[in-house]
Amino acid sequence: MINGQQILRHVNVSVHDGGALVLTGSNGSGRTTFLRMLAGFSKSFADAIKQKFTVHDNVQRFEILEGKQQNSMPTIELIGLGRLAKEKARMLSMGQRKRLQLAILLAIDQPIWLPDEPSVALDDEGVKLLEYIIAEHRKQGGIVFVATHLPIEIEDAMYLRLPPRFPRRMVLVDTLDQADIS
Repeated sequence: MINGQQILRHVNVSVHDGGALVLTGSNGSGRTTFLRMLAGFSKSFADAIKQKFTVHDNVQRFEILEGKQQNSMPTIELIGLGRLAKEKARMLSMGQRKRLQLAILLAIDQPIWLPDEPSVALDDEGVKLLEYIIAEHRKQGGIVFVATHLPIEIEDAMYLRLPPRFPRRMVLVDTLDQADIS
């Protein structure tokens, strides 16, 4: 319950080492809420990126917080941001910011990933890279819960389509479809 409203009900999933669950559904169906519940309602990486920091500093910051070896350049190179390592995050395009989120995800090396709309704003090459890093994470026994409304190739993933929470309202397109315009 959030603000007295039931968000998710009758959802029961079990994901084991190397597994993946892809959450789909319309806007407002509870995909992000599901991920936030799994994460204990913590902030996302998108919220954690410091806009005044460079790409390198943002990734290195998470390595330091996680007590990891500070070796962020290979990760930054892998994710396709090597030439932008000294660029401030605020100067990045949306796709480049999404890649920065992926670099942070790789840098902290947690066993369970909860990416929310990870392919939004990525070009085709970025989506292929995302699919690759998810596959590699799973090969090492990692678990991935992905919330998305865009197609993403994740081999042997389970899919859970969340039903809409609110009845769909009639929109202008519906009105035009019903109108007899001759």
